[in-house]
Amino acid sequence: MSTPQDVKARFLADHQALHPHPERVRDTLFQQGDFFDPRDLLQVRYEMLRRHLVERRPVTEIIQDFGVSRQMFYVLLRMFQQEGLAGLLPRKRGPKDAHKCTEAVVAFVAARREESPHRSTKELAEEVGGKFGVQLHPRTLERHLSRLGKKRRSKTPRHRR
Repeated sequence: MSTPQDVKARFLADHQALHPHPERVRDTLFQQGDFFDPRDLLQVRYEMLRRHLVERRPVTEIIQDFGVSRQMFYVLLRMFQQEGLAGLLPRKRGPKDAHKCTEAVVAFVAARREESPHRSTKELAEEVGGKFGVQLHPRTLERHLSRLGKKRRSKTPRHRR
């Protein structure tokens, strides 16, 4: 049988809101009761910023109590001011989309490949460099071309027997 603590931790983990280091949160409210939970990353971040913005507590005090760096504090403050509560949720790092191998590049390469199927991806990469001014690795083109060739499965659920 799972405890309410386990259920909450699982819920937070499923929603990418489980604090990876709850032991670093030394703020008294998070040590006292059930409402303030150091495992709840969103609650910790919100309360940290509220202490600064509403209670006017100094940043040096807050970063010690909440176990974050000064840099992270200011990143979170900026994200909160720009996006509200959603800005406090963790995000995937790194590029989100292809920035060199755009749809136009892939369409150009696919068309060139169809015209001349014997052309190597190295040659195609060189053509892309001349036409679009970007340098792509031949393997990048191979991956994108293979994705074009794959059939997409429908998103309708399968019926179980």
